[in-house]
Amino acid sequence: MSNELDRLLGPARLAGLTLRNRVIKTATFEGMCPGGVPGDDLIRHHAGMARGGVGLTTVAYCGVSPDGLTFPDQMWMHGGVFAQLQRLAEAVHAEGGAVSAQLAHCGYFSRNKPRGIPRPRGPSACINQYGVFSGVPFGGAMDRKDIDRTVAEYAAAASLVRDAGFDAIEIHMGHGYLLSQFISPLLNRRRDDYGGSLENRMRLPLQVLAAVRAAVGKDFPLLAKLNLSDGLAEGLGIDESCRAAQWLEQGGLDAIVMSGGLVSRTSMFLFRGESPLPSMIPLEKNRLQRTAMKWFGAAAFPSMPYEELYFLKMAREMRRAVRMPLVYLGGVATAESMGRAMAEGFDFIAMGRALLNDPNLLQRLAEQGPAWKSACTHCNQCVASMGLPGGIRCTLNQPAHSL
Repeated sequence: MSNELDRLLGPARLAGLTLRNRVIKTATFEGMCPGGVPGDDLIRHHAGMARGGVGLTTVAYCGVSPDGLTFPDQMWMHGGVFAQLQRLAEAVHAEGGAVSAQLAHCGYFSRNKPRGIPRPRGPSACINQYGVFSGVPFGGAMDRKDIDRTVAEYAAAASLVRDAGFDAIEIHMGHGYLLSQFISPLLNRRRDDYGGSLENRMRLPLQVLAAVRAAVGKDFPLLAKLNLSDGLAEGLGIDESCRAAQWLEQGGLDAIVMSGGLVSRTSMFLFRGESPLPSMIPLEKNRLQRTAMKWFGAAAFPSMPYEELYFLKMAREMRRAVRMPLVYLGGVATAESMGRAMAEGFDFIAMGRALLNDPNLLQRLAEQGPAWKSACTHCNQCVASMGLPGGIRCTLNQPAHSL
């Protein structure tokens, strides 16, 4: 165990980047971009993660265009946020850490009315449950011009964050956002070259990867968050996910952050533990949406038993399928689990809730060794806190901000 923890806490290479350790703060939406502009809270948040010792901290949901946002107070990559991005990167570097931007597009899953078109668009026409009470109840199907424009937007966003001093990029291909919508057999009903077989469903994600790689160069680290499973029978499963990972490896991806679940249907497949729904309902500003969450939200947010390393069985299958570095995520809250993930052959560990609970946990791990255990209770109140003033926090150690 001590050897595995030593390996975890020692330096590691990711493409052309040397990280001080193998711990990654995974992307958890911060809620710290009022009006779509990264605020000082966001800078302090990620600088704090670096100060606590993580090797790489990930800025969550950096939209590649205004059409790619699920709601208004999300950041999208354009010249108006460049100076703040530079400040964020400099603040993280000053604390000895590295920083990644998670590039994302929501597809049809949005409450926003896009520019010049009547509805948000994804792979296929569908009911947009997220926007039913916000004037966008339907999602449309992207045409070839939409697809080409979106690929170009990913490339432009990648260039911007690289020029702002970021050290890596994570392309969001999971959780039911645009690229995940194309990959999922449940959400992609197209009958052209972008639908049907997995090879066709992977066409857009691979085009995005190629465009981003061309924009940032061969040594710049590119990761992708990819579902091991969508969490329901009709969706992406582990067999297709492993094949998708093989194509991404061939396409020049540097690492996969293994995840799971669809935010629109199976959110708790990712989180596990107690449902945050009772705390989320009062924070919803739209009265009709609030009523719908009250009556129907339990289907998407049921409490699910938490266990350590809950994605391990599927992650092992991906480990056998590819040679590229893999980032294990899902149920890592003890030194024992960290050591086991390292022993299973994963290259990095991604953590979310445990680091929100204690950004200095790596210092505690170094002090306590195999006895370390996170104080996180997996209550998931941090999920609800995204909607509070000041953004995401662990409510166990910041009780002044009551839910």
